[in-house]
Amino acid sequence: MAPGPSAQTDQKVLERISADLTARFKGVFAPETVEHYVFESYTALARSARIRAYLTVLTEHFAKDRLTALAQSTGAAPKDVPEVLFVCVQNSGRSQLAAAYLRHTAGPAVHVRTAGSAPAAEVDPAVAELITARGSDRAEDYPKPLTDDVVRGADYVITMGCGDACPIYPGKRYLDWDVKDPATAPDRLEAIAAQITAEVDALLAAIRTEKAEGATT
Repeated sequence: MAPGPSAQTDQKVLERISADLTARFKGVFAPETVEHYVFESYTALARSARIRAYLTVLTEHFAKDRLTALAQSTGAAPKDVPEVLFVCVQNSGRSQLAAAYLRHTAGPAVHVRTAGSAPAAEVDPAVAELITARGSDRAEDYPKPLTDDVVRGADYVITMGCGDACPIYPGKRYLDWDVKDPATAPDRLEAIAAQITAEVDALLAAIRTEKAEGATT
């Protein structure tokens, strides 16, 4: 059966995204590699997407971020600031709260990514409302699957309830935070957010200390 109008439109958009990212990563990745990442990212996001209107836009962001992480992990791209990856199960609550607060607190001194071992279709509405109420930006934290490249590109990997789904690589700092999932305890959202805030404050203090110590050695 021939693809419908929507599939044909997405195909054309994905080809345009591939061309744009090929130009962006010229000399780093071959066009075939970029195209593979774009179409793979689209397929991964489509598995859990309920609304397809923004699927290609999110695909472009997701593929670009994955390619950047891959380039950083291989030394093909600079890593100007520490990279922090927050991983939870659905990537719809805990990791969003942690990422939004760390971005708000650290600003450009730290780069943050999030992922889920079994991503949900959307961010928990109550979590999204709380993040917005606190004046933080959550535009980058749509639910997305955990991929090997973002783990390789991270300096700090923070897991929250996702068990052993995250691969282990040498040279990275792994922390597991025992934080309850807001989806299973909606009445405890404020307490969960307060716990995550305290954990992020401690993480950021450790990052700053390690950076200062590294600058003096």
